[in-house]
Amino acid sequence: MALQRKLLNGCAGIPKFRWLSNEGLRHFSGQVAAPTELPRFDYQPKPYKGPLADEVLEKRKKFLGPSLFHYYQKPLNIVEGKMQYLYDENGKRYLDAFAGIVTVSCGHCHPEVLDAIMEQSKLLQHATTIYLHHAIGDFAEALASKMPGNLKVVYFVNSGTEANELAMLMARLYSGHLNMIALRNAYHGGSSNTIGLTALNTWKYPIPQGEIHHVLNPNPYRGAFGSDAKRYAEDVQDHIDHGTSGKVAGFIAETIQGVGGTVELAPGYLKLVYDIVRKAGGVCIADEVQTGFGRTGSHYWGFETQGVTPDIVTMAKGIGNGLPLGAVVTTPEIASVMAQKIQFNTFGGNPVCSAGGHAVLKVIEKEQRQKHCAEVGSHLIGRLRDLEKRYDIIGDVRGRGLMLGIELVTDRKEKTPAKAETGVLFEKLKDLGVLVGKGGLHGNVFRIKPPMCFSKDDADFLVDALDYSLSKL
Repeated sequence: MALQRKLLNGCAGIPKFRWLSNEGLRHFSGQVAAPTELPRFDYQPKPYKGPLADEVLEKRKKFLGPSLFHYYQKPLNIVEGKMQYLYDENGKRYLDAFAGIVTVSCGHCHPEVLDAIMEQSKLLQHATTIYLHHAIGDFAEALASKMPGNLKVVYFVNSGTEANELAMLMARLYSGHLNMIALRNAYHGGSSNTIGLTALNTWKYPIPQGEIHHVLNPNPYRGAFGSDAKRYAEDVQDHIDHGTSGKVAGFIAETIQGVGGTVELAPGYLKLVYDIVRKAGGVCIADEVQTGFGRTGSHYWGFETQGVTPDIVTMAKGIGNGLPLGAVVTTPEIASVMAQKIQFNTFGGNPVCSAGGHAVLKVIEKEQRQKHCAEVGSHLIGRLRDLEKRYDIIGDVRGRGLMLGIELVTDRKEKTPAKAETGVLFEKLKDLGVLVGKGGLHGNVFRIKPPMCFSKDDADFLVDALDYSLSKL
């Protein structure tokens, strides 16, 4: 068997060479070989001298809330990160295919983002918007320039939950109505108000949820009507006709549901629903907390994949590359209703987060990350669909760009969630050096949403690791 020499271009931008076996070698004699090593990466982690995993876990159990959970039977003590890689206490390198739950957009400790944060921290960390400072205005201007239509007014907050709280408040004040419509299988936050919008029982406490209606999820794989957007939209109209006064405050949806298992909405659905909601006096909110900033590859914003322009857009996670940062962008007309009272956020848009967030936008543009997500994502989803043809346990491969999902089932016809098998594969991938996320109501969907500097060689390593793990089930 011949070996091929291949030029690698990693996130660090340094050319590297390594010897790779060709596809025939990997499947020689029908056996799937274990991937030997991660793609080369020109970085040496610092020696770690801090507390080890057992001590960290014990302290966490003693002093932090019991609702916290961790991945893996033996939780990882992650102590350093660089671009698309993470390092544990022993210096072992892992391929991060989950990006801190879809939060690290540019890459762990990206030097240009770090420089912006540190330079601003040396000058002024905090003063609030009662004083003038150029960073928040510069950042808002740059963010508004990425928005379509008249979406030009920016509110900065600290998280996606806060952003969705504020968006719901805006919708109710502007419309003069209370009823909100959200999708089943959605996740929009865990505060006492946004928990009402969320529609996954694993995340919901038994408290009053307010005037919120959950309509059928337009899930092409599991939904009642497949990819028939018209029939799902009719369900929205039916809810308005029978469950409300005929008027609603608004409708909120992720374009690709994240926590719910990377579910892309049926094509054309949002255009139909936006028309219905606006006729009922409501506003349309796009939750871009996970899909924004070019991650889908085909578009900068997830809602653009459906050919719509929302009235309000919420965002967080990737906007800050790990900073506690979120935003709401809306029209001047809707924003005007907030002026009737004082609306203030102590930390929202502070100089450090504004400088960091602005740097994130610049890096995404400079490094052409949207185009990169399209190219690498297309390669990755193609390879995953090849696996789908070979392994019956893979029920569905879906998503766009670097926001992909793999749903595992024990029976393709019945689509029975492969919960136990997912857990076994999850551990095996970790042992091979690949960290993925899990999602869906039954936790049977692998969420592949890495930092947007994730390379084709990283994608190949991930698929090879999954191939090997599946072959050992």
